[in-house]
Amino acid sequence: MSVTERNPLVHGSNLEQKENHRKKYRDAESKKYLQEIRVQYNIWHLANIQLVGPTSIPTDNDDAIINQRVELLSTYKDFLDQQHYAEKFDSRSNLHSSVLEEFLYYLFRDLAKDFGKNALIGKSHTFKDIFFVPPKYAEMLKRPYARIEKKDHDFVIGATIEASFEAVTPPEEEENPGEMLTLLKEEPENYSEVTIIGNTETHIFDIPVIVIECKTYLDKTMLEGSSRAAEDLKARNPNSLYIVLMEWIKLTSDVNLRKYKVDQIYVLRQQKNTDREFRYEDTYVKNQINPTVVQHLFQKVRKHLIRDWTGGIEYGIKRGWLIEE
Repeated sequence: MSVTERNPLVHGSNLEQKENHRKKYRDAESKKYLQEIRVQYNIWHLANIQLVGPTSIPTDNDDAIINQRVELLSTYKDFLDQQHYAEKFDSRSNLHSSVLEEFLYYLFRDLAKDFGKNALIGKSHTFKDIFFVPPKYAEMLKRPYARIEKKDHDFVIGATIEASFEAVTPPEEEENPGEMLTLLKEEPENYSEVTIIGNTETHIFDIPVIVIECKTYLDKTMLEGSSRAAEDLKARNPNSLYIVLMEWIKLTSDVNLRKYKVDQIYVLRQQKNTDREFRYEDTYVKNQINPTVVQHLFQKVRKHLIRDWTGGIEYGIKRGWLIEE
């Protein structure tokens, strides 16, 4: 699957799946609710498509554009968060959780576009690790039997990589090491599958540079899981950023945030989590999503994408400190 063929509108796709499901959501109430949500979703989607920016070039209008996108998100989210919709489409349906993922696409779409049509943006099943599992030593001499372990991420900006692995004769035994072999080439039909031609395996996989994990709320167990995922990511791609984004936070003050490997944690509503049933009580005050938090998120991502990543020990020795800040 090419980058351009992927559908980054994950919330719209979730809604469409419910509308067309052959067995579920066929009752009159579900159909009525889905029609109501569809009308509001189309308004939200169209307004975001018509709004352009921010891009890779900072302008004085960036914060105003982000504020408009946050206002559009808040309007749609407040509509969707109504109690009767929340009870009809629970968390397992991903209808509510997918809104943030699609919002991130609108927020970063024009920034990623500045890097060319091959820029990867949206939900992705990305590279996590590689290992080799030949059935026996004799087979290992014919081809590598590489396997790519992958991990789902809610939102990434990155690149799609094609890599070929080939079993070769050890250099000291080659009679003519300068000879170039002509290899047959065949595009895999599916980016997640491997193509094998002769002794050559070709794999296509996504490498994330920015990973943003979206949550309704974050507790300590979730933070520990995010930290392990961030550590795995940075071990294979040290130029990556791992960010966690949520509406509410469910952490106490006795959590040492410094020991976790994530690069930043954003709480959109700047509010502690409350059980969902209590959010519908008349006395509950739900904070609005703060555009200043989203501005900070955007600027952090843009700064990372446009800066020079050249580094290493030789560069560090010149300035006296090895790890760039």
